[in-house]
Amino acid sequence: MSERKIVCLAVDDEPPALEVLKKYIASVHSLELAGICVDAVDALNILQKQPVDLLFLDIQMPQILGTDFIRTLRNPPRVIFTTAFRKYAVEGFELDAVDYLLKPISFDRFLKAVNKVMQTSLKDATEIDNSSNKIGEAGHINFRSDRKMIKVALNDILYIESIKDYIKVITATGTVITKQSISSVEEMLPKEKFVRIHRSYIVSVSKIESYNHELVWIAKQELPISRMYRLEVTRILEI
Repeated sequence: MSERKIVCLAVDDEPPALEVLKKYIASVHSLELAGICVDAVDALNILQKQPVDLLFLDIQMPQILGTDFIRTLRNPPRVIFTTAFRKYAVEGFELDAVDYLLKPISFDRFLKAVNKVMQTSLKDATEIDNSSNKIGEAGHINFRSDRKMIKVALNDILYIESIKDYIKVITATGTVITKQSISSVEEMLPKEKFVRIHRSYIVSVSKIESYNHELVWIAKQELPISRMYRLEVTRILEI
């Protein structure tokens, strides 16, 4: 069976920087280049037409910063930010970036960042396979917890919280804790019923009791809305 490659998109308004990324990506067998773009508009066109696993994204570009561009995407790919300015590092990591590459980018530093992506991809694939959490016809999802499979009805889920390598599935009757990434669960949940409001929280839209621009309340619990997800939450809840 052939190895599935990580599909990449390189976005940078500087042609020399794009050439470097193009050469580096071609040198790594596990990577496949979907295309190169000089601005966010071109990148968005490609993202809308084909699946992309990883963005090499320059931060300081014309029209829109790379960090702001990521915030406009509902389900952004993994991101490795590239920039000549160290001052953007903190903001990049706040957006769950895999890594942050400072220009000029050396090949060994590039490889280190790519290895992080590969390790994360392998981990997520293993978690999904081990949990067997497929949504059944009756609207249930299965989670592996305490060496057994627990069936949870989607309608019973209040919200899901991520704590390091684990998630807590909070329902009206109790809590299920399982080792799994919150992103892998997000991909399985129906988007019309659940919304990501923070890198650590997914909530059931129907269970929201009240909300404002910064917070939602579910079962008397106050949950934060982060800047990264605020635009999408606002669209869904019509705040």
